[in-house]
Amino acid sequence: MAQAKTLKVTQIKSVIGTKQSHRDTVRGLGLRRINHSVVLEDTPAVRGMINKVYYLVKCEA
Repeated sequence: MAQAKTLKVTQIKSVIGTKQSHRDTVRGLGLRRINHSVVLEDTPAVRGMINKVYYLVKCEA
């Protein structure tokens, strides 16, 4: 079985002062604080969430 593609997402900026929906998206990605990283499966849904909050996160393949 082939290994699923993953993305490492890191929060690089504070969510203070951002829209509530953007804060919710960052939490939905599993991020809790600045410099916190999570490894997520590379799906269209996750890509869409990252694109929505691109200015708050850093993404590595």
